[in-house]
Amino acid sequence: MTLEFLGTTAIVTGAAHGFGRAIADAFTQKGARVWACDILDDELRETQRICVAAGGLCTTRVVDVRDKLAVSAFVAEACAGSGRVDILVNNAGGVLGQAGQPLENVTAEQWQSIFDVNVSGAFYMSQAVAPGMKTARGGRIINISSRAGLGVSLTGIQAYASAKAAQIGLTRQLAHELGPWGITVNNIAPGFVRSNASTERQWETYGAEGQRALIDEIALKRLGSPADIAYGVLFFASEGAGWITGQVLSIDGGK
Repeated sequence: MTLEFLGTTAIVTGAAHGFGRAIADAFTQKGARVWACDILDDELRETQRICVAAGGLCTTRVVDVRDKLAVSAFVAEACAGSGRVDILVNNAGGVLGQAGQPLENVTAEQWQSIFDVNVSGAFYMSQAVAPGMKTARGGRIINISSRAGLGVSLTGIQAYASAKAAQIGLTRQLAHELGPWGITVNNIAPGFVRSNASTERQWETYGAEGQRALIDEIALKRLGSPADIAYGVLFFASEGAGWITGQVLSIDGGK
């Protein structure tokens, strides 16, 4: 099995840091032309710099995945060369700076905003790339969820756990809908990884005792890295994963 993507076009959302940056970098190193987007312009430019410095092809755009029209325009631009997007990685998401709080204190806006970026964004992106993939009779869609979508969220944020579970449901539904065109749709559920400012804040709140307890629950007794998640994405995007769809791969060091 080869993990080379020469001549392919890949979109990576939420690429300004963390998982998204690692995924964009991994694809460019394997020969893909990457279109990376996020709402954080400065950090997105740093992702582009890293990819290009390593000899890769990476174009960045500021795109809010919650904006359907902006998503459509971005995908149309990415398709302009080859006519389609071969690989879509829906990584944009997160907690939007929110912290856990009692159920009765959660506002409608707080609840909806997390669903919009984690679920609606993945839907809009998938909707935009589907026509080109159908015409090509092939494609790869990989959604990045969380262990929170399979159980209880360490963040304590009700909307986050619910949205990630909904994204896993969307993965399975789209896998069946798009399968007749040779399009696979899979999901990666990362465990806790110190990958961005939000996870760093979360890590600090645990304190030394909580940090030790979290690591003790992991079979490999260590935290993973964004690169560990990127390796899983490359596998799902590869030819070797052509008969795998609708699946959730937990990359969490063993729980």
